[in-house]
Amino acid sequence: MCAHRTPCPDATSDLRDLAAVVSSHPEQGWSLLCNGVVLFDDDGELLPDGRAVDDHHVWVAPALVSA
Repeated sequence: MCAHRTPCPDATSDLRDLAAVVSSHPEQGWSLLCNGVVLFDDDGELLPDGRAVDDHHVWVAPALVSA
């Protein structure tokens, strides 16, 4: 599906949300990626086969610095 010089990650890859955005709709809270994944602003995803993926990111906060 992807015609970029460096191919975008496949929709089944763990890195699928790093694919190029082909259609952005920030007013509606979603973007369509080159690999067919719909990425939502809450980091949820809809895969091309219809499966929904909840936010799967691990957010890391820097350690607090004591004075």
